[in-house]
Amino acid sequence: MEGLVSSGINPVRVFPYKKHQSLFVPSSTLHLKNRNNVASGIGVEIVKHSSPMVVVAAASSVGGAKVGHFENTVPSKDTLDLWRKCSAVCFDVDSTVCLDEGIDELAEFCGAGKAVAEWTARAMGGSVPFEEALSARLKLFNPSLSQLQSFLEQRPPRLSPGIQELVQKLKANHMEVYLISGGFRQMINPVASILGIPKENIFANQLLFGSSGEFLGFDANEPTSRSGGKATAVQQLRKAHGYNALAMIGDGATDLEARRPGGADLFICYAGVQLREAVARKADWLVFNFEDLINSLK
Repeated sequence: MEGLVSSGINPVRVFPYKKHQSLFVPSSTLHLKNRNNVASGIGVEIVKHSSPMVVVAAASSVGGAKVGHFENTVPSKDTLDLWRKCSAVCFDVDSTVCLDEGIDELAEFCGAGKAVAEWTARAMGGSVPFEEALSARLKLFNPSLSQLQSFLEQRPPRLSPGIQELVQKLKANHMEVYLISGGFRQMINPVASILGIPKENIFANQLLFGSSGEFLGFDANEPTSRSGGKATAVQQLRKAHGYNALAMIGDGATDLEARRPGGADLFICYAGVQLREAVARKADWLVFNFEDLINSLK
């Protein structure tokens, strides 16, 4: 938390955003806790879906922190038209598709949660180069292959409410769906499987292990392993497939970076888990639930 405050991002983990009024559906505010229930004054019910690999958090509506007023919670006509004509949609994974920051969860599982979470806050706020933060975080706990495997078995992905329905809607509208993450491919593969997203549509980092399962590091050749990597991945997609319009959906500074010439045309900030005000204010559209996006599509 200190990392976020020092970087000027001012995160809000739990909040009621009563001023938000959707054009499409009544506002629904998410109030979420992580696995350790660190957020205060809130109740969360964990609901298991039919798939054994997915857990979705259902949130209760209680009091929380105040946030500033945003002018971009209702999309402009141009933004809405652009969203509807997208050929491809790219999603961040941590705190967007999933409720948690994957590296923080793995670090907590390995006994180094607090120290790693502080680095994650700084990385997402954009106050340090992403590659520096990634390397520093991993060095704090050096996860072994056996630890990673145990983590994946004991901690199934927790998907954000509405993400499965949104992905289905996008596919029904003939939009290609990608996952672009600074997290780890080994942890994202199960998420992609649940959502029906092919592995070739994943851009993420790769943890490397030795013959005895010892941690060696990460693949520095992955574009998402460094600052500006998500933007690079989106530009590669655009060039390879010639998409006429492409949207990036996420919560952090690295997602915002993807909106650039030759990259994403549209940046939608999803603040249903983490609200990073500096990022949210620069978004083309700020949403607090995926229902808004689902119901905006024809």
